[in-house]
Amino acid sequence: MSLDARLDEIEAQWQEIQAQLERPQVASDPESLKRLGREMARIEPVVTVYGELRAVRHELAGAREMRDDHAAEAEMREMARDEVERLEAAEAELVDRIRLLLLPRDPNDERDVIIEIRAGTGGEEAALFAAELYRMYVRYAERHRWSVEALSVSETGIGGMREAIFEIEGHGAYSRLKFEGGVHRVQRVPETESGGRIHTSTATVAVLAEADEVEVHIDEKDLRVDVYRATGPGGQSVNTTDSAVRITHLPTGLVVAIQDEKSQIKNKAKALSVLRARLLEMEQRRAHEAEAAERRSMVGSGERSEKIRTYNFPQDRVTDHRIGMDLHNLPGVLDGDLDRLIDALITTDQAQRLSVFAEVG
Repeated sequence: MSLDARLDEIEAQWQEIQAQLERPQVASDPESLKRLGREMARIEPVVTVYGELRAVRHELAGAREMRDDHAAEAEMREMARDEVERLEAAEAELVDRIRLLLLPRDPNDERDVIIEIRAGTGGEEAALFAAELYRMYVRYAERHRWSVEALSVSETGIGGMREAIFEIEGHGAYSRLKFEGGVHRVQRVPETESGGRIHTSTATVAVLAEADEVEVHIDEKDLRVDVYRATGPGGQSVNTTDSAVRITHLPTGLVVAIQDEKSQIKNKAKALSVLRARLLEMEQRRAHEAEAAERRSMVGSGERSEKIRTYNFPQDRVTDHRIGMDLHNLPGVLDGDLDRLIDALITTDQAQRLSVFAEVG
C-alpha cells in the first residue's frame, strides 16, 4: 500500500470515529467513549499533518504550473522556481514527520517503570558504582518532575548498594528510559586503592514496564510467600517483627524479596508489583522471539549481559557503545544530565525503524 493510500485510509478511520462519537448510544457509554478517545488521540497527529501536506502539495502544483508557463514573464517564472524549491523542501519534511508518526508505537511507552540495579564484578567498588547509578536515575527523574519510590534497597556498610529496585512514575517514563537496560561499566581509581591503579567494575540495569493487575493476573495458588525479619547492612536487625516478604512464583521460579517497609502488607504489595513487571517482560519477550533480528539492532535489546555504556573517570568520558557516542561531561551525566544520550538513542532507533518502514512501504 502506498503512503498516500495508507493516509487516506487513516483519514477515513478518523471520520468514522467522529461519526460514532455523535451517536447517542456511544455518548452514553463511558467505555466506548474511552476507547474511541484513545483511538482518536492516536491518529489525530497523522490526520493533522496529512492536512498540512495536502495544502503544501496544492500550493506546489500551482507554483510548478507558473514555473512551467512559458507565456509568463521571466521574473514571475523565477519567483515560481524559488517557491517550488521551498515547497518541495516543506513537502519532504512533512512526509518525514508522517513516516515517524506511522511507526508502530511501543505499547509500553506511556507506562511507569520499575528499574533494577545490581552490583556486578568489582566487589565493593561495583556496589559504590551501583549506588551512583541509582542516584543518577533519581536525579534524572527529578529533572523531569517524575516521582521516585524505592521498593527494595540492599546497602553495604560504606555507601554502596548490592541491589536497588525502584519505581519511577511520570508521563513517558518508559519511553525515555527503556534503552538504559544492560551492563554499565566504570573505569576509575578506587578510593581504597593505594597503588593508583585503574579498576574496571560493572553494574547491571534492568528497565521493566509496570503492569497492572488486570494485565497480569497472578493466582495466589501459584505463589509461595515467606515472611522473615528484615536486616540492614552487615546483618544487623532493623525490625522486631517479621515484616520482610519473599514471594516465589512457582510456575516460573521468579523470586522477589522486599523488606523496606515496616508493614508486611506494604512489602507484599511492592513485591507483587515487581513480580507483575517481570512476568510482563517475560511474556513480551516470548511474543517478540520471532522478531529477534530487530531486537539485536544498534541500540540494543536491553539484555542484562549486553555492555552498553562505559563511564571513564580519568578521561572524564561517557561512551555509549551502541551508537558510538562520547560525552566529556561525566559529573553532569552522573547528576542526571542524560537527555543528550537518551535523545541520540531514540533518534537512532527511529532511523532504523524508518529504514525498515521504507523497505516495507
